[in-house]
Amino acid sequence: MKTIQQLLATKKHKDVISIAPHRPVFDALVVMAEYEIGALMVLEGEKLVGIFSERDYAREVVLKGKSSKTTAISEVMTANVISVKLSDTVEQGMTIMTEKRIRHLPVLDNSKVVGMLSIGDLVKETIDYQQRLIKQLESYITG
Repeated sequence: MKTIQQLLATKKHKDVISIAPHRPVFDALVVMAEYEIGALMVLEGEKLVGIFSERDYAREVVLKGKSSKTTAISEVMTANVISVKLSDTVEQGMTIMTEKRIRHLPVLDNSKVVGMLSIGDLVKETIDYQQRLIKQLESYITG
């Protein structure tokens, strides 16, 4: 199975897409819509301080009657961020996401943010891996 680094290299958006914690939620929604993504890393300088997702928006802004134009990201983001390293495997990432019930995983390289993976990225790679394995086994059997 691939490493997180190998999977990250295949992503459409290679740049780190993020937002500062003092920015309004509305700005995050605009960026997320522009890139067609479901979450943004929240960076203070180069330091990862949180993650803001569609789930945070629904639960912390909409359901609580807050305004997306006046509420700062820092007020509604998830601050306890779980991440993976470049050397971790896709399987390890899937295990983390399943156990923690999360949909997005920032990728760090020695505390530096280098990207983010979604549950969709990991599921797609897992299915591709299983299909390759099945073909190899079929080839071996009929070989």
